Amino acid sequence: MSELRAACFGSDEWPTVSVVMPIRNEAPHLERAVASILAQEYPLPFDVCLAIAPSDDDTEAIAAEIASREPQVTVVSNPAGVTPAGLNAAIAAITGEVIVRVDGHAELSEGYIRRAVETMRRTGAVNVGGMQVPAPETPFEEAVAAATTSWLGTGGSRFHVGGLEGPVDTVYLGVFDRAAGDAVGWFDERLIRNQDYELNIRLRRAGGAVWFDPLLSVSYRPRGSVGALWRQYFEYGRWKAEVLATHPGSAKLRQLAPAAFIAGLATFPLPGRWRHVWGGGVATYGLAVLWSTRRNRRSAVPAVVMHTAWGIGFWSGCAQLAVHKCSGVEGAQRPTHQTSRPPTHPG
Repeated sequence: MSELRAACFGSDEWPTVSVVMPIRNEAPHLERAVASILAQEYPLPFDVCLAIAPSDDDTEAIAAEIASREPQVTVVSNPAGVTPAGLNAAIAAITGEVIVRVDGHAELSEGYIRRAVETMRRTGAVNVGGMQVPAPETPFEEAVAAATTSWLGTGGSRFHVGGLEGPVDTVYLGVFDRAAGDAVGWFDERLIRNQDYELNIRLRRAGGAVWFDPLLSVSYRPRGSVGALWRQYFEYGRWKAEVLATHPGSAKLRQLAPAAFIAGLATFPLPGRWRHVWGGGVATYGLAVLWSTRRNRRSAVPAVVMHTAWGIGFWSGCAQLAVHKCSGVEGAQRPTHQTSRPPTHPG
């Protein structure tokens, strides 16, 4: 049991809380996201740290203005411009015993922080999360929301489709026991995407539980165009290859299905005795994805984009890893189990 859980979670005391938010190009959403945090009710005062990456819009000015009027809010620079570096910089700048991660385009549900800490107390988990709830504002975003909340659309992860409370592989965003995060090294800054999943692998291997609580929820706005959705899921697949290179035992069938689908499409024209069997499997998979969108036919396009982009991104990541290995720079490119700047508890 960590020092935090021993000291606080078994008594009537409440642990201190800090919220960290990595931000880049979030001008349209930042005010609402921060407001949803400041509206949270918690028995102790808590602080919010915004890690600002170089942006092409007014994000930096808006963050500075919020910090000037809200004493709870501070701002740190994230010159590297990537999410894990921003998270680590924010964590290093604050002192909370519980770290709440929030994204710039997300909004916490009422009572989110208090409920998450209560769940940590009750379960002894080192990371707690809940539902990722889409909040679409356009017809295309509604179609994306329908695709991401279907079982086959995103592989059936509980934070997407719901389910019973209990231990899981990963959660959306996360509310972390700081002592546990400090012990394993927080976010790997070499991972542009999937850094949260990779951290949860290390937390679980260290003996901690990652816990899903369906009564927790965070809303977010889905991608608003085919191009943006394609880039998002291509990057998910690309960086999943990096994670599996370091943690090969973490592979799940639901994660590799889109990669197998792309491999089948690429190899189907080749001659061979198993061509028709392989082709039948590819067709069945494609039809299953489309069937999963039957309640909202407009979600068929986003579903196909998501699976195709993820699969191509995964093989692109594998190819890049192979090139690095052949060129002798494998060790410099693959993620490690340490961040470049491991934060420590200032207190």
